[in-house]
Amino acid sequence: MTFCNALTRAPDDQTIADHDSRLATRVLNWAASHGRKDLPWQQRINPYRVWVAEIMLQQTRVESVIPYFERFMERFPEVADLALAPLDTVLAHWAGLGYYARARNLHKAAGLIMSAGGFPDTLESLGKLPGIGRSTAGAILSVAFGKRSAILDGNVKRVLTRFHGIEGSPDDSRTQRELWRLSDGHTPARRCREYTQAIMDLGATICTRHNPDCKACPLASDCVAFIQQRTGELPSPRQRKKMPVRSCYMLLLKNAGGRCYLVKRPPAGIWGGLWALPEFRSRQDALDWCEDSGAVILRWWPS
Repeated sequence: MTFCNALTRAPDDQTIADHDSRLATRVLNWAASHGRKDLPWQQRINPYRVWVAEIMLQQTRVESVIPYFERFMERFPEVADLALAPLDTVLAHWAGLGYYARARNLHKAAGLIMSAGGFPDTLESLGKLPGIGRSTAGAILSVAFGKRSAILDGNVKRVLTRFHGIEGSPDDSRTQRELWRLSDGHTPARRCREYTQAIMDLGATICTRHNPDCKACPLASDCVAFIQQRTGELPSPRQRKKMPVRSCYMLLLKNAGGRCYLVKRPPAGIWGGLWALPEFRSRQDALDWCEDSGAVILRWWPS
């Protein structure tokens, strides 16, 4: 892993502090005029709403999350409502948002929060809740509690990687350690809530993965990727894992009244805890199940 010229030698602490302060100031000034301020989770801020929003926003675009967040808050306005609701009800309000483990973890964590008597407000205690990693915990502390805490979601990784010209995949452990160091250094002691939202906003709306709007970026004058015309190269692409191919047989069963037969999937794995069509590893397994159940197969698709 190599870094841009500015990072090939460690500058003195005062230089780092001055540089980091300038970045935060520019990001905050940009957000004052151009940052998003009307997102639903930016209204009536409290730890519960920030937490739910941060979980929903993981690997999901803001535009997709907004209607789900609003419906979720209408049905589960407080953490107690979420904790006391049946998991099936929670999953039903999550259906279509994907990555259903997030919903299961939300439900489980809500129960733990209620048992503890309140929402945790330290990095360590938040990190013990299922589904909350270091960056999510930092966002909750910063946005909901106003405590200085660094974050490193996908948007912030992209901004810092380009700004500092960092080589290597952001998912690499060594690169992540460096990005965390930089993120912590850039996070100001004051106005940390505004800064956290601003740096995420900058990555989401300006420093986008494809075709970033560098001319509108407040950091462009010192951005290594922009200066070296490498915004298309940085961050370095991650090594994609070869996806396993899996095949199965599913039965679409209807009774005389036209109602469809569903089974509940195991709590873990793909679509965990959701209701789905019966699934089998082979055609023979499906035939055996139908014979035992008295069901009649009318046709196979594809035939």
